[in-house]
Amino acid sequence: MSRTVFNHSGLVRALADLAVAETPDSKQSFADKLGQWLGFAEALSLYSALNPGTEQTSPLRTRVGTPAELRAAFERVRNALADSANATAPEPGDDFTPYHRHHLARQREMSAEIGLLRASVRTALARRSPALKRLAALDAVMEQALAARERNLLASVPQRLSKRFQHLNAAHLANADAPGQAPQPDGWLAAYCAEMRTVLLAELELRLRPVDGLIAALENDMTG
Repeated sequence: MSRTVFNHSGLVRALADLAVAETPDSKQSFADKLGQWLGFAEALSLYSALNPGTEQTSPLRTRVGTPAELRAAFERVRNALADSANATAPEPGDDFTPYHRHHLARQREMSAEIGLLRASVRTALARRSPALKRLAALDAVMEQALAARERNLLASVPQRLSKRFQHLNAAHLANADAPGQAPQPDGWLAAYCAEMRTVLLAELELRLRPVDGLIAALENDMTG
């Protein structure tokens, strides 16, 4: 699997566009660290391809959680979380704290909603066939095994946004006619909020990749 795919994820590109330097003690780039677990959806597809079900019919098959229903649920969750990410940011000001809280709240929301969806998809896979049941079990194990790494990597995103906020604010104050004047909604702060939304949407797509891979595996099994 090419590392190029990993390093060109939407989230990595969005963070790179912020032009925020790596912290001095970082011996490994953010993209490289993210690449260690970013390709999990691709790994799920590979596992499914290498372990096709041999059963023509499964006695556990059920209409609850069909591929179409799961795909619709996936899109509902994605759209709702995207709407939340695009929601109005905190009131304009030169303190990053409200923006930090806003970003953390969106991250918690993503984690909770996508976690529930992922568990539902695994349940549907487990009911489909022994091969997909093994895939669901693998996903559950990998989710737990990678949880700490995922939290640590994604926790660094608000830190990078904080650096960007402080950089833009400092540049604004240096160029302001009247030092200490309130930021204008159509100025640097509006640009920063747009960047924050871009990063949140990229993180959303990243978090959804494993679920998308599971649903794709079920769709392939139904049409195979």
